[in-house]
Amino acid sequence: MTTSSGPSDRYKAVWLIFFTLGLGTLLPWNFFMTATRYFTNRLGDPQNVSSLERLPGLNSTYEGREPPPTNLQARFNNFMTLCAMLPLLIFTCLNSFLHQRIPQKVRILGSLVAILLVFMVTAALVKVPLEPLPFFVITMVKIILINSFGAILQGSLFGLAGLLPVSYTAPIMSGQGMAGTFAALAIICAISSGSLLADSAFGYFITACVVILLAIGSYILLPRLDFFRYHSMKDKTEYRVHETHAELDTKIDLIKKDEPNGVEQSSPSNTAPQVPGQKPSVFSIFKKIWVMALSVCFIFTVTIGVYPAVTAEVKSTIAGSSKWEMYFIPVSCFLMFNVFDWLGRSLTAVCLWPGKDSRLLPFMVAARIVFIPLFMLCNVQPRSHMPVFFHHDAWYISFIILFSLSNGYLASLCMCFGPKKVLTKEAETAGAIMAFFLSLGLALGAVFSFLFRVVI
Repeated sequence: MTTSSGPSDRYKAVWLIFFTLGLGTLLPWNFFMTATRYFTNRLGDPQNVSSLERLPGLNSTYEGREPPPTNLQARFNNFMTLCAMLPLLIFTCLNSFLHQRIPQKVRILGSLVAILLVFMVTAALVKVPLEPLPFFVITMVKIILINSFGAILQGSLFGLAGLLPVSYTAPIMSGQGMAGTFAALAIICAISSGSLLADSAFGYFITACVVILLAIGSYILLPRLDFFRYHSMKDKTEYRVHETHAELDTKIDLIKKDEPNGVEQSSPSNTAPQVPGQKPSVFSIFKKIWVMALSVCFIFTVTIGVYPAVTAEVKSTIAGSSKWEMYFIPVSCFLMFNVFDWLGRSLTAVCLWPGKDSRLLPFMVAARIVFIPLFMLCNVQPRSHMPVFFHHDAWYISFIILFSLSNGYLASLCMCFGPKKVLTKEAETAGAIMAFFLSLGLALGAVFSFLFRVVI
């Protein structure tokens, strides 16, 4: 079906494909982090590691105190963060410059296949006995590979979405939010069942492989859809042929006409013709979107600065010896954060307020800094310097809801608006730049998280 503004997105197929690609971008890494206990268990002293160890839960086999952590176990989280954030930042930066030289299909499909192979190897290694040190090295290499290809994939997807109408960045953000929710539900189910660590980890990795295969199939299907072809090819064909500065949603039929409408025509006397081989300058594009870029960077600096380094250390004050103590952090921290983050991301599909040129948007972004002291004043344990001001669990849960909802909504809003502040031919580069600043925010947040935890 074709309307006056081009083909329609039948059955929301393109929207669903971008949602699936967003899900495939972060679900593997979320499942990898969910299996942290499996990795640290395999890094322990072989004499103290039992292949029958279960996740702590209703049917837990833990008795007494756990053995003290080995050096590899104690350093695993720090090295995991380092090996995740540095490649993510570096390769997102490289993608901002190299995406013009490497075909989009190679970047997206190649990254998905590479991540699939890494998880297939990870699933296979669950059944292979290894000494702690070789297992540690292999795990860190896999983390580097996952985040390197994930950075390329994420930047390419946001660049691709920049060629479509503004609402088509939202499904990527929504899919990424759903990835965290899915992983949080998985760990809660594992806790309640007391599953074997190895079995749970194997299930995580196989599920990730299935989702990546689904994402690969969705991307292969994407160029076959008329709606996607109409919007993604306009810049490469019709736009350059007619040498006009029409906006993304301007109808091709009107462009093909001489100039009977109100669209400003391109004239040799006042507008230089677009050269097909000419590439827009990355710096010139950044000058147009710097407010959105810095905003999304600040959003994730604040978010990762306290989540989960601070938020996951909060202890319940009302649970006592009840089962709520066991589920408090998985439910109140991880599940609620991901659910409301996903709702915030999804909200941009129906509401885009404030506008892309509003001064209120960067003010709302800056106001999120208040969540840092709020969480630090909750019942974070252990603590050495700051007092506990918000004792009751209800305070913490309220902060998590507002924190995650604002993170998802404002981040998605900035990612949607960034590519729309530039010309259509510059949208893909703008999307890649936005993805870089998103990754920069993640890296900065990881660095500040150590400082925030020490201050408490």
